Amino acid sequence: MLMNGFDNGVLPLLGFAVLALAVVAFVFAVLAREDAYRAADKQTKTFWLVILGITVLVDAFLGMLFLQIAGLVATIVFFVDVRPAIKQASGGGRRRGGSSSDGPYGPYNGGR
Repeated sequence: MLMNGFDNGVLPLLGFAVLALAVVAFVFAVLAREDAYRAADKQTKTFWLVILGITVLVDAFLGMLFLQIAGLVATIVFFVDVRPAIKQASGGGRRRGGSSSDGPYGPYNGGR
């Protein structure tokens, strides 16, 4: 009886959440510039589009658990490793209003 409730209620919600996460990662991968991937020393944009696109297709249409887990791992790697690196490489990681001479603890004034 417990498994029937789990299969009918929780698993479809988890499936939709994984699909939504994969779609968001795919959109972020599409919107990023190609040169940002090279500057961040990550795989190419085409590589990530193919991996995340296959993940979206598997999550939406196939529903094979092993492939869904592999796609979830790829999506998490994209969000945790690739996206912050390409964001920083494309200039999105800087604070607003700071100067180019600012260090991690404030402005660098050359020891004056």
